[in-house]
Amino acid sequence: MGARAGEIAGHEPRAVQKALALLEAVAQLGSGATARDIAAHAGIPQATAYRLLNLLTADGYLVRIADLSGFALGRRTRQLAGADPAPDPVDYRAVLDELREQVRFGIHLASYAGGRVRLVDRDPDHELSGETAITAHLHASAIGKILLASRPELVPQNLRRVTAHTVTEFGALQGELDAVRRTGSAREVDEVRVGRSAVAVPVHDAQNAVVGCLAAIGKTGRLAVDDPELTDLLRSCAARVGGRVPA
Repeated sequence: MGARAGEIAGHEPRAVQKALALLEAVAQLGSGATARDIAAHAGIPQATAYRLLNLLTADGYLVRIADLSGFALGRRTRQLAGADPAPDPVDYRAVLDELREQVRFGIHLASYAGGRVRLVDRDPDHELSGETAITAHLHASAIGKILLASRPELVPQNLRRVTAHTVTEFGALQGELDAVRRTGSAREVDEVRVGRSAVAVPVHDAQNAVVGCLAAIGKTGRLAVDDPELTDLLRSCAARVGGRVPA
């Protein structure tokens, strides 16, 4: 005999549990988590997770974040938690276009969903060679150092030398990561490719978790990694990309 209207069928409590597990996974992974990462974190088959994520999004419990190509907690979930409404997502492409018009270096946006670096917006006017090294050897790049500073458990035990300038001494790297946490920016000089330098700053979500970074990459000698104006400009744009316009 079927369930009467308003009653929960035998399989539905499991679906509710899975939906709650997906919401918890998004909260723990942070804004920008992909459907695949959310499913893996929650231990739910991808096909089931995709269906439930779409339902949760349609009902306002989750939202899609275009700038980080994933999901974030929606207004209805925040209301349940008693949180203040988050600002409307910012069109990150417009922010990046504006930034690229102001600097002569390549501007690249990366996400950290699932603890992995993914370049989600590459500067179309500045070729980014050595991308594999950036994603594989986090200790060698400014982009990777931002992630490692926020997730110390990801620091590799064996620090591979990518170039002669790559930091491979564990204590020295820890000192750099401490500086990243203290200053809110990371530097790279000839560590991934000789002749190339970079500065990166974190992108935060509404809960202030580091979900990505914004990096300026250019030729060593032209890009000054200690230029405060460049770093401040990156920070300002990173705040806008993260949905929080600076005061």
